[in-house]
Amino acid sequence: MKLIPVIDLKGGQVVAARMGDRSAYAPLVSPLCTSSRPDAVVSGLLRLHPFDTLYIADLDAICGNGSHLALIDALHRRWPELVLWVDSGLTDIEAVAAAARPVLGSESLASIAELTGLRRDLLAPVLSLDFRETGLVAPTRLDLEPSLWPEDVIVMTLSRVGADTGPDLGLLDRLKRGAPGKRLYAAGGVRDLADVRSLRKMGAAGALLSTALHRGRIGPREILTLETA
Repeated sequence: MKLIPVIDLKGGQVVAARMGDRSAYAPLVSPLCTSSRPDAVVSGLLRLHPFDTLYIADLDAICGNGSHLALIDALHRRWPELVLWVDSGLTDIEAVAAAARPVLGSESLASIAELTGLRRDLLAPVLSLDFRETGLVAPTRLDLEPSLWPEDVIVMTLSRVGADTGPDLGLLDRLKRGAPGKRLYAAGGVRDLADVRSLRKMGAAGALLSTALHRGRIGPREILTLETA
């Protein structure tokens, strides 16, 4: 069960995400770090545990307000052993791919043809199926077409991000049953060790974590419990 910490970038800082309302995200305040600077937050996360993968959402790029490409490249150069998964809203996708595994967010895709082309041209993309309360945000019912997915797929339930409501186990179970050969990663709502255990039991390959780490609900002891179970 792979645990992947998350940082959301906005205006050069790491922000605390909540329920997908990106306009209201405020700079992160956490006992793990002394500031909301990206390097400080990543340092704090790696002191907590030697994670081997980090997910980055470049919210400015996703929303069409610029990008953090230089900052992401700096993080890659400082921690070259850390695998970055980066959702940049398909902005500067080739440059992102030079430093990270690009995440293809379904909310940013214009068409299935675009997804097919990106999968062909990129070495190891990750697909993010982006769900809001109204359902999947995508050019078509991509959640029903697992043959179009790469091997690694994030199930992103934006309305549960930072909301302390738990992951959408029903959604994950439906997608897992429809695509047994894919590796699914839960994102949004993971609160604690019990949630992670539930995800592992249902066959999820991993979970993306933010609030649970910064609130101390999943720390070194809990991670060790998962690794030794």
